[in-house]
Amino acid sequence: MRTVGVVVNPIAGMGGRVGLKGTDGKVAEARERGAEPRAPDRAREALSALHDRAPGTELLAYGGEMGEDAARDAGFDPVVVGQPNGEETTAADTRAAVREFVDRGVDLLLFVGGDGTATDVAEALAELDAEDVPVLGVPAGVKVYSSVFAVTPEAAGRVAATFDSTERREVSDIDEDAYRGGEVRTQLTGVVDVPVADDLQSAKQVHAGSTAALAEGAAADVEPGVTYVLGPGGTVGTIADELGVDGSPLGVDVYRDGKLVVRDGSEREILDALGEENVIFVSPIGGQGFVFGRGNHQISPAVIRRSEVRVVASPRKLDETGVLRVDTGDDEVDESLRGWSKVRTGRFEERMVKVV
Repeated sequence: MRTVGVVVNPIAGMGGRVGLKGTDGKVAEARERGAEPRAPDRAREALSALHDRAPGTELLAYGGEMGEDAARDAGFDPVVVGQPNGEETTAADTRAAVREFVDRGVDLLLFVGGDGTATDVAEALAELDAEDVPVLGVPAGVKVYSSVFAVTPEAAGRVAATFDSTERREVSDIDEDAYRGGEVRTQLTGVVDVPVADDLQSAKQVHAGSTAALAEGAAADVEPGVTYVLGPGGTVGTIADELGVDGSPLGVDVYRDGKLVVRDGSEREILDALGEENVIFVSPIGGQGFVFGRGNHQISPAVIRRSEVRVVASPRKLDETGVLRVDTGDDEVDESLRGWSKVRTGRFEERMVKVV
């Protein structure tokens, strides 16, 4: 029987749909903007998948919303190893949970959060000289750059139940303040053992190369009266440049009839700006293939349901990415996006790529 320790960062991902690009130091502002917790639902989904496949798993959990609640909802009767210290959970609580799990000899440490939570876990393991304890991330944060995460919560539960070997993988984090300002500054924050499985994401890769022809083609197809949602990243940024507007490099913008209607918008602002006909331009994250669910939570299921999705990417990015992925948090929307999809790769060129 395998022993799994689970810790949840309950505020992870709250800043995404309200346009904050992260939650570090921004919890109060996120709540003021109407943000709702995302991680608890992701935790329940992962733990339900684990319970379905391995109901005899001995589950250790940190108290309340940091793991216990989701574990009980998923059908487990967890051993509660500690309680968060205060009304607001902190990185110190995550590190305390890691210490308890290590002391009790867990076979796997399952955490729910983003890159900041992954960093807390990795650094705590390093301090304890316990870097051989396997780690697996359930993606719930706005930033999910590290290669220690499963591709979806359900996949995390499946991997936790079935893995039989591990490999060394990197944990990375970015400076959120710089990120909000349109600059990506990544740094390696740890290396940990992670289960070997097909359902793990790769580390984010950045690719060079001109996308000018692609942008020209996409801009040429823009029609009067149609509202265009421009996702984050350099590829879609070239389309904004071609349209002659100053978009936000890492935010989500809304364009219509020659001007930006919304710059760096939240989910609510984007929804309010939509018209009768709407198109989303989005490009997959290089090396991972995620079209939705990583760094663009503002383009929520509600936005997607009202829009046509147009994926754009350079041939090189597609060659190195393989399949495309979606993880919106809404099973129905994810299923509607899966299958073979056209991806614009040039001025006129398109390629059929599978979305899984």
